[in-house]
Amino acid sequence: MNFKQSFKLAIKSLKSSKMRAFLTMLGIIIGVASVIILVSIMNGLSKDMTSRFESMGTNTITVNVMGRGTNRALAIEEVEKMVEENPDYLDRYSPRVTASVTAKRDVNSASTTVTGVNESYDDMQSIAVTDGRFIQYIDAERRQKVCVIGTYLVQELFDGMDPVGETLKINGSAYMVIGVLEETADSEESSGDDIIYIPYTTATRLAGSATIGSYYITAVDADKIENTMAIVERTLYSVFGDEDAYRVTSMSEMIDTVNEMTNSIALVLVGIAGISLVVGGIGIMNIMLVSVTERTREIGIRKSLGAKRKDIMRQFIIEAATTSSMGGVVGILFGLGAAYVAGILMDLSVAPSWNAVFIAFSVSVAIGMIFGYFPANKAAKMNPIDALRYD
Repeated sequence: MNFKQSFKLAIKSLKSSKMRAFLTMLGIIIGVASVIILVSIMNGLSKDMTSRFESMGTNTITVNVMGRGTNRALAIEEVEKMVEENPDYLDRYSPRVTASVTAKRDVNSASTTVTGVNESYDDMQSIAVTDGRFIQYIDAERRQKVCVIGTYLVQELFDGMDPVGETLKINGSAYMVIGVLEETADSEESSGDDIIYIPYTTATRLAGSATIGSYYITAVDADKIENTMAIVERTLYSVFGDEDAYRVTSMSEMIDTVNEMTNSIALVLVGIAGISLVVGGIGIMNIMLVSVTERTREIGIRKSLGAKRKDIMRQFIIEAATTSSMGGVVGILFGLGAAYVAGILMDLSVAPSWNAVFIAFSVSVAIGMIFGYFPANKAAKMNPIDALRYD
């Protein structure tokens, strides 16, 4: 009996007992579907997070100053001098001061975050303003009480009306709205639309500290980011004389870190989902053992007609592999559909991995062959005389 005949016999056996065949495949279906769903969601999550970091610019360097227990701080003049002295590597910079505040207008109020920046920040972070304008140099120089707000705050404080030129209070102080940010997150609370930008010189008062602990700096060439970071680190070391007094990171490093984390989590989740495949393999082995017992006389007849041990073994291994591969196909289709549904429900991007699909299918076939070996071996070892006498 060749492979084609063995395959046809396997299909005939599965058709003769559809419900049992489905239950046999169920473990494989669940295992494969779980792998596809988890990998698709994790890939989509990684893609979303990477795109968010990339939108901030892969050439962006973040400097966080922790100090070293003294009053020594990184002055904005020192950062400006560093940028001016390295025009081949450094492009622009912006201080970044954050504070949690309460914004009010008439009877409307909202708890939000204020971010103090300079006139370069919008270009560095690809921030778009739909109405009015962004912070300008003169605003920071004169410590103007002006602000640019997100669309969430437009809805909460101004009931969706045009706020440009109007006044709101931030922690009790009056600020004039000079611009409205482009909507980026459906105007949801705690999103990128729930934010206020003000001049960094004004933000230091709200933060309760005259020192600036964070700076954003853009590199001229993202491909030379490591050399650029080295220049920044040398400057900071000359100021503080202590590497523990500051931390320099780039968006490229953060993207790599995020990808490593999501890949590690995905491997753990896939490993857990893979347990279902093992359980499915055990189910195939059990059903195949029952099938061998039920077809004892058939095995005896085939052996008496000249079938060799390898023919019997091949027949049952092919039947087990066919069962698991069919379960794998169903699992792939179900997994892809469920992944997209889960993505819609959780508002996440879904990115199926065809490598994962191929591996999941290959593993399902391999499990069928591995767990089908013991029943096949048992059938192949049967004595034809005893098999024919079996009732």
